[in-house]
Amino acid sequence: MSLIFKTTNPVCLASNDTARNVPYGAVITHCAVPGTVALTFDDGPGIYTPQLLDLLSEYGARSTFFVNGYQLSNHHDILVRTLKEGHQIGSHTYDHARLSALPYGEVVEQMRRLEAALYETIGVVPTYMRPPYLAINGEVLAAMGELGYYVISTSVDTKDYAHDHPDLIPRSFTRFLEGLNAGGSVVLAHDTHAQTVATLTRAMLDEIVARGLVPVPVGECLGDSEYNWYR
Repeated sequence: MSLIFKTTNPVCLASNDTARNVPYGAVITHCAVPGTVALTFDDGPGIYTPQLLDLLSEYGARSTFFVNGYQLSNHHDILVRTLKEGHQIGSHTYDHARLSALPYGEVVEQMRRLEAALYETIGVVPTYMRPPYLAINGEVLAAMGELGYYVISTSVDTKDYAHDHPDLIPRSFTRFLEGLNAGGSVVLAHDTHAQTVATLTRAMLDEIVARGLVPVPVGECLGDSEYNWYR
């Protein structure tokens, strides 16, 4: 297993690094493996997640799902399916809490509650997390270091939550294109929005394939062994 290091300052992952080279509690924004893109989906599992899993299977693509604890009781089977089909599960806190606004003890509680729920549901606890709202500070990063989490941010934010309408979702695809063109590789979207699943994800996958890139879980795009994704 990886060693736990402490840090209170964000550290972005350079393209020639891997997750094993970066301590827990450091911020990661880019893939390290050339030719890979990580599609990541937050806030689920939800009612649209099965449709998204079908789409990913159609393309032979694997992704990372950063899940919330309060969703698990109603979508237990979806989460089990997600893991079984080779996707990576990460933590997004139990209540989708803005961690930077919480005292240290409550930050830890958010993570521990989700750990317990995930272990009960799928039998593993992730080592990857994404803070809701991407809201971090030194105290949050210190807590993640103590708890043993890689902190995944983004370099391609689709802002799909603001464009969940057939007439608006092309704006998210434009943001995706702009992010890729700028060298981004960790894509942020949400499997809880209808247009993300119905329209945006297929368009993103088509573009990834057209560019000769490979859509993989964020752990894989960092060169990190699947053995290290959970504990």
